[in-house]
Parts: sequence; C-alpha cells; structure tokens
Amino acid sequence: MAEIHHHHPYYIGADIALTEPQLRQAAACFEKSGAPADGVLGGRAAVLALDITGIGPVIIKHYTRGGLLRHVNRRTYVKISKFRCEAEFYLLQYLSGIGVNAPDPVAFAYKFPYFGGVLYHAWIITRKIENAVTLSRLSTAEPGRATAAMGEVARQMDVLIRNRIHHVDLHPGNVLVDDADRVFIIDFDKASTRPQNPARLQKKYVNRWNRAVVKHLLPESLLMADRFH
Repeated sequence: MAEIHHHHPYYIGADIALTEPQLRQAAACFEKSGAPADGVLGGRAAVLALDITGIGPVIIKHYTRGGLLRHVNRRTYVKISKFRCEAEFYLLQYLSGIGVNAPDPVAFAYKFPYFGGVLYHAWIITRKIENAVTLSRLSTAEPGRATAAMGEVARQMDVLIRNRIHHVDLHPGNVLVDDADRVFIIDFDKASTRPQNPARLQKKYVNRWNRAVVKHLLPESLLMADRFH
C-alpha cells in the first residue's frame, strides 16, 4: 500500500521511500504545462519529462479531459471512489505481474483546488521508457519494424483479454516501441477491471484498434482482425 505524503497543496502517494527533495522536485512540475503526446494518434494526455534525483528519468502525466467537455472543464474530476491517478498506479503495478509491458509507476499525486475535498486535479509519475516512439509514428517511418511488433501487441492484448482488463482506448498511438523493439502499452486511465465476457471484450479491442488504423490511414499491416484464433 502506498504511503501518502502531504506536500502542500499536493498529496503524493508512493510505495518507495521519497525524500523531501524528491517530493519538492516532482511537485514543482505539477503545474507546468505538459506537452501533448507526440505523433499521429498520440492521445490526449499532457506529459512532462523530468529527471528526479535518485530515481532517474520519469514522465509526469497530467490528467486532462478530451472531447467537447475539455472546453468547459479541462482538469477537474469528482472523487467517487479511488482517484484516477491512484487506480492507474495500482493497475500498472498489477500488469507487470501478468506479462503486460507498461510504464513502471513511481508515484501518483492529487490536490483539491477548491474547498470540500470532492473535486480534484491529478497526476501520475512513471519511469520513462527510453528511446521509444509510438507504433503509429513507427509505422510511417519504419513500416517493417512496426509490422514485426504486431505479434507482441496481439500477445499483450490477449493477456489483457484473458484477465478481463479493458483498456478503453488501445490504438497504435498508445503503444510504444523502443530501440530494442520491445513493445509497451501506455495510458491505462479509465481502464475497466470489471468481469467481462472474453469474446465480447476481444471484439471491442479489435474493433477499436482497426477503426483507428483505418481512420488515420495507417498501413494495413497494423490491422488486428486475423491475429486472434
């Protein structure tokens, strides 16, 4: 269970010991503008790269809204059960144990911008996946490497399906491939872990993936339809 550190006005949770300088270094970046994700299908998350002393290169993700709602409410969420950052933190820990490559979580953070403790802003800190690009970008720059990565994408997707985990926005922009051709799935915000029918869940994954490939005119070799048996 993560220990919650109160570094005013932030609450920072981690299951590793964090020093006061590390907390201060991370907190100083929470209000900085994050860069939008890079490339075609890069996603809506705003991220900031940082090197935390004693921890190393990390990515700080700001939880922000997409769609039309972003014009009215960009960053504020209502706490119903777990904080979104907290839920993703623990899910990322779980994924490493079942064979899914995902960012290694370092800490999560939230603050209450208004009185009452119901509305909050949130962040998650993960270790940076070095020398990696999105599969969508790789498919246009180096199509052969992208095609070769699809077998591992399908394998990891199958692990998610067998464990009834629904990544609600899995597409080639939320898959990273590093310079050793290792495949990582990112952005598990809002992932559902409720029991689901595996066949129905597989159909959701395949349809969402293929729809993104077609919509963004990515190579047909990225289509997922024939990769499950």
